[in-house]
Amino acid sequence: MTTFTWKVTNLYTQTIGGEDDYVVSANYETTGVDGNYSSSLQNIAQFSTENVGVFIPYADLTEEIVIGWIKETLGENGIISIEACIDGQIGSQKNPPAYPVITELPW
Repeated sequence: MTTFTWKVTNLYTQTIGGEDDYVVSANYETTGVDGNYSSSLQNIAQFSTENVGVFIPYADLTEEIVIGWIKETLGENGIISIEACIDGQIGSQKNPPAYPVITELPW
């Protein structure tokens, strides 16, 4: 069974509504590990600046808060898609597909 880990690798900020360091996007990496096999994907999530809720000062942010924003932005189907892709890559490592080989011509 694959265990997934989500990690924030960068944050991008702007000044919005008078608030400095408002996070507008985040780079993240999702890694899956199943025994000795692993795979990961990197992506960026863009956060809406409309309908701004409660502002959290940059210094008070935690990785868990930002991962929550990323997952909310992706939605359930987006999360399932990313994790299924990583699972598929791990499956290919466990059971590598057979590749055709060049065979000498019979004549």
